[in-house]
Amino acid sequence: MQYQFILLFLFFGLTSIFAQEKKQIVLNDSLKLEEIDPLRPAKAAFYSAIFPGLGQIYNKKYWKLPLVYGAIGTSTYFYIDSQKNYNIYRDEYKKRLAGNTSGSEFLSNLSESQLVSAQKQFQRNRDLSALFIVGFYVLNIIDANIDAALSQFNVSERLAFKPAIIKNDIAFNNNFGLACSYSF
Repeated sequence: MQYQFILLFLFFGLTSIFAQEKKQIVLNDSLKLEEIDPLRPAKAAFYSAIFPGLGQIYNKKYWKLPLVYGAIGTSTYFYIDSQKNYNIYRDEYKKRLAGNTSGSEFLSNLSESQLVSAQKQFQRNRDLSALFIVGFYVLNIIDANIDAALSQFNVSERLAFKPAIIKNDIAFNNNFGLACSYSF
């Protein structure tokens, strides 16, 4: 049984399937021949770095624009909201230290420790939102780069990989098998 797994691993581990043709020509949807542009991924990443979503427009993946702007916009909204709330609680805490009273009934009912705790919470939320803004911005650039690189692969329609599970019930002897076939 152990040798079968080793043979299966060697078979799949040492076998390569190539879907990219060696020629430098790709058949486009409009049936024109087009040269492969090695700078296309770099251009898409550059455009997305200049303005988020521009790389997706360059790749003609318009459906990704709402995702890019939704992610960055939502993170920006939470950043601004957390900063505003942080300032409210910080200013109230500073007023208390100076001996002034609050103009808000809600804030006047909070203790100083609650004000400090609220400041820390909104500061943490603000910092996490800033991290998400940067993360989604970088993810936007990476997506444009990878999408541009993968759009140039010419995958042959003859390429097929068909795994199948074989079950054999012969006189209460349940035999299972795995068959994989690929063609190109």
